[in-house]
Amino acid sequence: MYKTNEDKFYVSRTELLEKMIALMGGRAAEKIVLNEISTGASNDIEVATGIAKDMLTVYGMSDSLGPISLKVDDPYELQIFGDKLIGEVGNQIQILVDNAYTDAQKILLEHMDILHNVAVTLIEKEKITSEEFEEFFN
Repeated sequence: MYKTNEDKFYVSRTELLEKMIALMGGRAAEKIVLNEISTGASNDIEVATGIAKDMLTVYGMSDSLGPISLKVDDPYELQIFGDKLIGEVGNQIQILVDNAYTDAQKILLEHMDILHNVAVTLIEKEKITSEEFEEFFN
């Protein structure tokens, strides 16, 4: 289960979608600023894809699939759900991740000045605290 902190064992659909957008921000920034992509965002993409998969297959957070759990211990057990349903899950995962990537790009494009200021600061300092990061938005 996705867990944001020690006290919270549940997460809303909106929170999961926002987390995916944040995870796709690195890849989106590479594409926007450098017009290039690298392997740097691979872990973030993996995590975002995993969140999307869990949303659909574990938490039943799909309008088109309904409240169904496809979580299985053995991959061969997926056969009982049929190819059509499994294909639809794959399509829905792709849509969720693509939408998160698109939303990340929109947010970054709307705040290019902040993106550049953060980048300059990171080049100078290598690391910033969460408080320092939040100061860019004030």
